[in-house]
Amino acid sequence: MKFLSKKLYSFRYLLVLTLLLVIARSYAQTTGTPPLSSPRIDRVEKPYTAAEAAILSPRERNGEVLGVWSTCANAPRLCNAWLEFTDYLLRESSLPIRDRELLILRIGYLNQGAYEWAAHRGLALSVGISEDELKDITIGSSADSWSEWDSALLKAAEELHEAALVSEETWATLSRQYDKRQMMEVVFTVGQYNLVAMYLNSLGVQFEEDWIGFPIE
Repeated sequence: MKFLSKKLYSFRYLLVLTLLLVIARSYAQTTGTPPLSSPRIDRVEKPYTAAEAAILSPRERNGEVLGVWSTCANAPRLCNAWLEFTDYLLRESSLPIRDRELLILRIGYLNQGAYEWAAHRGLALSVGISEDELKDITIGSSADSWSEWDSALLKAAEELHEAALVSEETWATLSRQYDKRQMMEVVFTVGQYNLVAMYLNSLGVQFEEDWIGFPIE
């Protein structure tokens, strides 16, 4: 009888311990992380070749280069071609920065691009996107909090992700404020950051220190 009692106690102890571990893991995993736990292609490290240095030295900050750049530098000619377009969208785009970041974060989330999200999170907050709005971006255009304009921007990213086509309704809403160039930049921005998510996810680019991914409910 005493043996059965000890056995039952041990079983209950293991059961409780297992439940506590499950709960702890669920609380610990509150933000998204890169889908691969390690890189498939390593970052380029110093000493750089001349071609690598031409790409990475101008992007170095406090002796560090972001993985999105240092991984790309494994293929310098490809990287240079891509960076010209990337730099245009980040520096010369005619879209309001807040609008652009809504598009980037939505397509990033739809692709589970945690690195992409984390890279743009700070900028999004700095241009007026709140923490609550970051959560609502994960819900999408159907969230009740959005204005008609913000909802249309998010909807454009969703439609391009789903069907590679902005609907007539969404196009009409956005074209009431945007000119031809800006309408084109909506499509090109979503397309670019769709590519970026594919690149970062598939090559296994890992977070920088203290980065925060998209919220997980």
